[in-house]
Amino acid sequence: MKKLALLMIICGALLCLCLPSSLNSQQSSAGPASTSAIRAVLNEQQSAWNRGDVTAFMKGYWNSPALTFAGSSGITRGWEPVMMRYRKNYPDAAAMGHLDFSGIEIRPLGSDAALVLGRWHLQRGNDAPGGVFTLVFQRFPEGWLIIHDHTSADAKP
Repeated sequence: MKKLALLMIICGALLCLCLPSSLNSQQSSAGPASTSAIRAVLNEQQSAWNRGDVTAFMKGYWNSPALTFAGSSGITRGWEPVMMRYRKNYPDAAAMGHLDFSGIEIRPLGSDAALVLGRWHLQRGNDAPGGVFTLVFQRFPEGWLIIHDHTSADAKP
């Protein structure tokens, strides 16, 4: 049932991308409070990351076995495995570096879901990786949470 709900949200996101722009503009103006709440989650994640606090960063994700993360190493399913992935790839504050988000676009998919696009940038001692992300947020009683994250790194020159 949870997989079906996730599939429906992702299909809805794809459908929204195909709608005429007049429908998108009507829908985009429908939820300024939701947009602000989603931006607040992203700001909290950025702050937590920059403190070196992966546990606080993960509070922006749905704590469920149905959470999905897609990246260059494949698909990770579940909150705990996603947490372990972050801990393995970013074992300390130096590896985490300083995170900035840019180009954030929030597209509501109804009253309880949204598609978020953006760029991520890390500044570390000896490198500055970056890339793009697509997030699917869902509103829960406890607030807006990421239920799916697809993050890609820019190609290395």
